[in-house]
Amino acid sequence: MESPTLLLRDIPHDERPRERMMQYGASALSHAELLAILLRTGTRQESAVHIAQRLLNEAGGIRQLVDFSIDEIKQIKGIGNVKAVQLKAGIELGRRLAASRHVEPIIIRSPHDAAELLSEQLRYLQKEHFVCVFLNTKNHVIAQETLSMGSLNSSIVHPREVFRAAIKCSSASLVCAHNHPSGDPTPSPEDISLTARLVEAGQIVGIDVLDHLIIGDGSFVSLKERGLM
Repeated sequence: MESPTLLLRDIPHDERPRERMMQYGASALSHAELLAILLRTGTRQESAVHIAQRLLNEAGGIRQLVDFSIDEIKQIKGIGNVKAVQLKAGIELGRRLAASRHVEPIIIRSPHDAAELLSEQLRYLQKEHFVCVFLNTKNHVIAQETLSMGSLNSSIVHPREVFRAAIKCSSASLVCAHNHPSGDPTPSPEDISLTARLVEAGQIVGIDVLDHLIIGDGSFVSLKERGLM
């Protein structure tokens, strides 16, 4: 016989996520407990912690949850519009906090500098994201923009989108990057072809394409270093 689901009201007061966080700090809580605090409430049948755990199971873990859209979060029973937005906002704040850790201007001197900036943002995503980092004449990062999100196996971006964004922020040069969800950063023929088109377009408008990085899980490939551009 299946045991009844334990609701939050059945959990001792000092073992509830909010109370545990106040007493022991955020680092003492599990992923599900932290998400439960963002959810705030559960349903008549399930506690917020149980709903949060089901969401994590569906996503495949906290890293994969980063790539979940609001609509995908809402597919979890017990999560409606408001809770999905709250969760997505919390996740986005975490991403922005991680990206804002640099106080001094970020300078891209090498492919490794660009990879250090982008790898943690891209390596766990389950769809291909095409990102451009825009630089001034001193190679300081002045802007970063995700220009395309593709399917599991492909990302489509047009040179006009890249250089429209570059011109908008008065960029002198740029570095492109995209992730391979498979974790293998080996360039595909399409990657090489796209890079050639971007370099050619950059020469026409006077904005240098310095490199195109492909980010895998814990590794990256620079098409510049490979002599592929």
